[in-house]
Amino acid sequence: MKPPVIGVIGLGIMGGAMAEALLAKGYKVTGHDIVPAALRRLGKAGGRPLASSAAVARSADIVITSLATVEALDDVTGELAAAGLRRPPARPVVIETSTLPLADKGRALRRLQGARILALDCPISGTAVRLKERAWTIFGSGPKAAFERVRPVLQVFTDKVPYCGAFGNGSKMKFAVNHLVAILNVATAESLAFGRKMGLDPQQLLELFGPSPIVGTGVYRLRGAMMARRNYLPPTMKVQVWQKDMQVIGDMAKSVDCPVPLFTACAPLYSAAMAQGYAGSDTASVHEVLAMMAGIGRAKRGKASR
Repeated sequence: MKPPVIGVIGLGIMGGAMAEALLAKGYKVTGHDIVPAALRRLGKAGGRPLASSAAVARSADIVITSLATVEALDDVTGELAAAGLRRPPARPVVIETSTLPLADKGRALRRLQGARILALDCPISGTAVRLKERAWTIFGSGPKAAFERVRPVLQVFTDKVPYCGAFGNGSKMKFAVNHLVAILNVATAESLAFGRKMGLDPQQLLELFGPSPIVGTGVYRLRGAMMARRNYLPPTMKVQVWQKDMQVIGDMAKSVDCPVPLFTACAPLYSAAMAQGYAGSDTASVHEVLAMMAGIGRAKRGKASR
């Protein structure tokens, strides 16, 4: 069978990485983003940049959305519903991969359903860097038949594509994993700051603890490496974007009356990183907040430092 044309809306760090991976596997990819540089990157990679989400809808069999805000989700789903996706033999599918509140995803679902477009909630656990290692997990949820149709597309990115059930369960899985990442990132930052304060070489800590089957984690290995160098660029997850995820997770915890004391204790450290000028840096920069509290001093921007 002829491979489906894939549209990608939102060509930032994650969406751009997905578009390039699909192109490398021989898929035809169209895409849209409000940032001109993102459109140029898609064109340079061999994709077809388009002027609107509606144009992507009319060009594609399957659309992947990777969006940063609720406002963007509302705008995009409105355009998709009004335009209608290109009609293949089966109903068209939108794969929504963003980390956004469930109530807002539900509103998008109803809008797409009204236009006879199938919608899946498939958020991604992992960074663009981890895509190259096939280390993503994509939590699929929504109509199972539609999910099975698009599974080969999702498997371009990773082999870990579990089906989690009804629409919205994918987001709930993502909230649970990001809750843990928020804590592990701060725990790693605190451990390395403690080691530094004691006069230990942070690189040696990374080499000893990172691979450990007991205390080593993917977060420790990825973000601990940035903390050891005290260099948080280029970011795998910007602090300013992570603040949105923290808010979404906190609001979900409140809505189900679940206490999350460790997660709540981490939140001020990410806010402090924002205040100290690390909004566009990786979330590993919370290490600088703890280092400053410990009197270790501030790292030079863009340079490694002990």
